[in-house]
Amino acid sequence: MKRYIPLMCIMALLSSCASKITRAEMYPKMYEEKPATILVMPPINNSNNADAKEYFYSSLAKPLNEKGYYVVSPNMAMDILKQESAYDSELFVNGSLTPFRNFFNVDAVLFTTINKWEKKSGLSYILVDIAYTLKSAKTGEVLFERDGELKVSFSSGGSGLLSMALDMLNTAMTDHVVAARRCNYYVLADMPEGKYGLDYMKDGGVKVGDKKLKGSVGK
Repeated sequence: MKRYIPLMCIMALLSSCASKITRAEMYPKMYEEKPATILVMPPINNSNNADAKEYFYSSLAKPLNEKGYYVVSPNMAMDILKQESAYDSELFVNGSLTPFRNFFNVDAVLFTTINKWEKKSGLSYILVDIAYTLKSAKTGEVLFERDGELKVSFSSGGSGLLSMALDMLNTAMTDHVVAARRCNYYVLADMPEGKYGLDYMKDGGVKVGDKKLKGSVGK
């Protein structure tokens, strides 16, 4: 499975590898339970950006897929969760996940909490503070957790009148989506490989970074 690791994450990954703790030591329950399928719940949005929930939710499946996990289709999951009045993740994050396991036939459920999502006009970066928590759908125990308090930069596009015009039309949405993707790849880099990954059950000795990340993700 081809893995996408943006060049802008290289320094972040090198920094992560400076730790002496391994994936197996930091996240032992991932290797014990061996989750293969994941349901991504709609983000809990505690930020001042009302649209951050939508931007971020759409960006979560791909990095998990590339880590070797089967992820329930976000579009399908969103429709079902809305129909079942289960769209507000904060109502379920501390409760039993058995209903989700039974209905979606998943091994784990990913909750994310957006504590900050700020983009100031004229600046080519977004300040984010996002917590990721993967819980067992069987036991409710935390399998993986990591927080990212990051300054996420994105490309400002090319030069010239045409580029400027396109930027004006697309920047509002594109910048947020790009920032969400970069944040995900950075924070989830230390997650153990899933069942469909090339290094499944072979990456326990890989060094990991702190559970609380602070830094910058460049272009």
